[in-house]
Amino acid sequence: MKNHTDDLTMDPRGFVLLSDYVPSVIQEIRYYSTYNFIGDRIDGYEEPCALLTAEAARALKAVSNELIVQGYRLKVFDAYRPASAVKHFVLWGIEDTDIRMKPYFYPTLEKQELFRRGYIASQSSHSRGSAIDLTLLDMSTGKELDMGSPFDLFSEISHPDCRTVTAEQYKNRMILQKAMVRGGFEPIFCEWWHFILKNEPFPDTYFEFPVSSAYLRP
Repeated sequence: MKNHTDDLTMDPRGFVLLSDYVPSVIQEIRYYSTYNFIGDRIDGYEEPCALLTAEAARALKAVSNELIVQGYRLKVFDAYRPASAVKHFVLWGIEDTDIRMKPYFYPTLEKQELFRRGYIASQSSHSRGSAIDLTLLDMSTGKELDMGSPFDLFSEISHPDCRTVTAEQYKNRMILQKAMVRGGFEPIFCEWWHFILKNEPFPDTYFEFPVSSAYLRP
């Protein structure tokens, strides 16, 4: 069996700043802040910016153009996530007894369940550079669409196909999902906000350079 570390690289070639491709994108990079399920800035996040592979950024630009016509803007919570950040998640889950953010992000689950239920993994598609976590902002109100649960709420109510949300909340989820799927992205079963580029350019490579625009410069 191949060791996970065999495919780790620091090479940022092929990555771009999402804002260069989608200037209208709103960014609230949660893992740069302390408002996340751990409660601290996550390792590897040196700048609050979204990085993606050029292929994913181009695909997202087409999605954004379609949604703008409908009156929505994309709001991004996370994009490329270095392997060091994922390691931070795993070590927190195994060793750290801190549960101060439990009421906000996993109120009905124990920490260990987050891994068993697939909310946190020892390897993340984000580290391959073509996955993104995002929602929609209604340009007429300036507010996020009500999706029935907030970003990173680890609960069955966050599953895209959950039907205990209201009809309006489900409709909002489908507006996002259908636009992303038309743009070449695939959803996952447990998070309405998470999408992966179907034809990702680095399907077997995980990156560990920090989230910072400085690493993209020659």
